[in-house]
Amino acid sequence: MSDALTIERADGIATVQFDNPETRNALDIDAATELVDAATELGSDPDVRCIVLTHTGDFYGTGADLTQLEGDAGDETAIRRLAGRLHEAIVQFHQAPKPVLGGIDGVAAGAGFGLALLPDLLVLSEDARLEFAYPRIGLTGDGGSTFFLPRLVGLRAAKEIVLLDEPISPDRAVELGLATEAVPASEFEDRLDELATQLTEGPTVALGEASRLVTESFDRSIEAQLAAEADTIGAATQTEDYERGYAAFFGDDDPDFVGE
Repeated sequence: MSDALTIERADGIATVQFDNPETRNALDIDAATELVDAATELGSDPDVRCIVLTHTGDFYGTGADLTQLEGDAGDETAIRRLAGRLHEAIVQFHQAPKPVLGGIDGVAAGAGFGLALLPDLLVLSEDARLEFAYPRIGLTGDGGSTFFLPRLVGLRAAKEIVLLDEPISPDRAVELGLATEAVPASEFEDRLDELATQLTEGPTVALGEASRLVTESFDRSIEAQLAAEADTIGAATQTEDYERGYAAFFGDDDPDFVGE
């Protein structure tokens, strides 16, 4: 069993850290399975109101653990298996009815790049760097990178990133729309905590479902999207947070959301 992750829970925030700096947080099948388990568990835990994805060391993630491959055509089975398990985790995080926040204070490359694009909000420190990286070893991309990238930056910019494969600085990432904001390294942890707390204090289900509506809108017709909006907003009226928000609207205090 891998020990690639650590998970800490406090005040409604579940912080998932990629925590194997000796391998530069590279992924093998055990690490990917551990990520699936974390995504599934935290996504369904009603006490978790915000999931934070971050890391220890200088690397958020560098993709597949190449030391476990042979570098020839025989690697197809292993690559498919690893990508499939990683993609299970990405689907679970995407479907979680709560916001996902990312924080990167180092290098995110390969599958780490895809995992950097997954969160609803992404904070980078001035020491962060994003790299598509796949062309350097003759590969094409996985980890959701080719799904999220054009949705975040547009088709032309996405192709530039994929084909030229140049490292992306924090400021450039914000400019392109890959990241929400870039902060000095000395402020990174505090800003990540601040945003996590803000998200945790919101109407958890509504925030998670609204984010998913936005992401999935690219794959629907206007009629299908409007139907999804109607279904989702109708379901939201069944939450306690709606009752609290409605009552606060006609009162003098801000709503005290509970995440249910």
